[in-house]
Amino acid sequence: MILLVLAGLIVLAAGGCVCVVWASRGGPTWVRAVATATLAAGELVRRSGSSNRGSGQSDDDS
Repeated sequence: MILLVLAGLIVLAAGGCVCVVWASRGGPTWVRAVATATLAAGELVRRSGSSNRGSGQSDDDS
């Protein structure tokens, strides 16, 4: 069951990437909507990951 869920997530991620490329080349409206949602989700993941990595590290530049 876990394998099926992971495979579904991979298919969704790949489809989102395809929509981003297609939208950059002037795809239909629904492709642009999916691309916007994909980029927004990626930004959320990136921000949540960077906030976790920064905790516990010092900001010394020396």
